[in-house]
Amino acid sequence: MAAALLHHHAQGRVTVRSAGSAPAGAINPAVIEVMSELGIDLSREFPKKLTTDAVEEADVVITMGCGDACPVFLGKRYLDWELTDPAGKPIDEVRPIRDDIDRRVRALLAELLPERPGRQR
Repeated sequence: MAAALLHHHAQGRVTVRSAGSAPAGAINPAVIEVMSELGIDLSREFPKKLTTDAVEEADVVITMGCGDACPVFLGKRYLDWELTDPAGKPIDEVRPIRDDIDRRVRALLAELLPERPGRQR
């Protein structure tokens, strides 16, 4: 959800990659549903394995509880977002998780791409 929301809000102004240290076999159907409510189509997405190269190339790495499984590079900015896992949860419980992630993503994007005077989004 975080990668899709960041990609959606950034509108091409940042490169976004999503991967996990232990990715599931498929995207949670409840996640697909709550994201579609925002007009974000995840039907063609699939979970990907985190690679050392992807972390090394990133400017900011957002982790969600991967702990020691995530590669660590000195000088890299890491953010660990403690979130409720949406796995097995009904849509009504996944929406607040999505909304929490959305708030965090918007704050991060505002930090990465601060508004310049006279600039319209």
